[in-house]
Amino acid sequence: MVKKIPPIKETAPASVTCWTHVFEKKEEIANVRHDLLTWYDKNKRDLPWRQNAKCEDINQRAYAVWVSEIMLQQTQVATVVDYYNCWMKKWPTAESLAKATLEEVNEMWSGLGYYSRGRRLHEGAQKVVNEMNGNMPGCAARLLKHLPGVGRYTAGAIASIAYNEVTGLVDGNVARVFSRLRMIGGDSTSQAVTDAFWSLAGTLVDSERPGDFNQALMELGATVCTPKVPTCSKCPLRSYCRAYTQVEKHKQNASARLIKVTTTTDIEDNLPDIECAADGCSLCLPANEPWDSSQGVMNYPRKAKKKPPRIERTAVCIIENVNKKQFLIVQRPETGLLAGLWEFPSTLLDENFREEQRMAHVSTFLKTHFGLHFKSSKLKHIGEVLHIFSHIHQTYVIDYIQVNSAEVGKLQCDQSTRWVDKTQLLESAISTAMKKVFKTYEAGVHISTAKTNGSKPIPRKRKASGHDRTDKKKQLALETFFKPALR
Repeated sequence: MVKKIPPIKETAPASVTCWTHVFEKKEEIANVRHDLLTWYDKNKRDLPWRQNAKCEDINQRAYAVWVSEIMLQQTQVATVVDYYNCWMKKWPTAESLAKATLEEVNEMWSGLGYYSRGRRLHEGAQKVVNEMNGNMPGCAARLLKHLPGVGRYTAGAIASIAYNEVTGLVDGNVARVFSRLRMIGGDSTSQAVTDAFWSLAGTLVDSERPGDFNQALMELGATVCTPKVPTCSKCPLRSYCRAYTQVEKHKQNASARLIKVTTTTDIEDNLPDIECAADGCSLCLPANEPWDSSQGVMNYPRKAKKKPPRIERTAVCIIENVNKKQFLIVQRPETGLLAGLWEFPSTLLDENFREEQRMAHVSTFLKTHFGLHFKSSKLKHIGEVLHIFSHIHQTYVIDYIQVNSAEVGKLQCDQSTRWVDKTQLLESAISTAMKKVFKTYEAGVHISTAKTNGSKPIPRKRKASGHDRTDKKKQLALETFFKPALR
């Protein structure tokens, strides 16, 4: 059953000063809906969450879409598929997820990044079970209001796909499609452009198949109208795309000049004039960044300049109990970056630290937090690992120290610390960055051990017959030039 909403008036947002950036004709809107849905029915990818969205139980349907949409935030489809399948196998319902511990959720999410997403899913499931009698919020407005981590886009996706609510949505893929369809070249992070995108979403969404239409828009942006290599020849909306028309018009005019055509009347009659006629339009390309013919449709959208990432250096201390082959890990705070995950003892370094200052800082940190006293010679430097977060370029400076079981008994450990072996470590809720740190540690210790034992790296043996076989093939190929042709 389609949930009806009041019709959306086809008016431009208040900040728009020209009509280049909207759909003016109802017939064109109907054609866009039809052509896009026809293309989607033939070309949509077979993704697991689309199968789960067909479930008859409305709460189960909404939960399945919710999980997929949260996982897909800032993460590619190819990465999400396996995580999604494992998640739904372990926690097929909101009730089953609500019973899980945050530790289990973090372990399942490990490697997917943006770990607060998993925590909010868990919090949301508990809220659905404990406060809503297991019933998912039944519309976009209630989803937005009641579920942690659900924004305007996610609410629209769940409502349109699971509930068939007639509501539009805008994500990165959809914004790119809209910006090219209507030549929206203003700063994509500005309020004026954001409002324009959402206005287009509300105008275009199909009233009979809102969920499929929204998925079709996202599919088009992900597979055809891509950021760097769009395949306009395969686009079902090419005839409605003003950016594409602009490119073709430029090509025809360039061709006319090349063959010394004195008039372009026919060309201009074939392709409509799509120039913005208003001065200072907030949605057009800025005057100081004009259209670049070499970029084609990739002139749209124009992204705002990103703030430079914060540069940080962090000391990571790998402490090993050599008697039990176990490593000390600690749990991060419940808020902030990588909240609730486990890691090797770590401390932020001053960017101006020299080597002796860094070693002194690490030594003080281990004594203060764990009661670990040691000679500086016991602390071995392993190397460094660079890991890039969305807003931080983090360099992990890795040190390693061995302790025995007697020393372990003297350490100051509490519930936020654990001793784990290698298998347990890799199965714990640790970040991708810590896995990279551990891999670097293993390589560094292996090299150090080899040097201590006086052993040399074993050179790889070349296949004995490889050289002969290659020469033989080359010789045979040469001989064929002198053989008579066979019919």
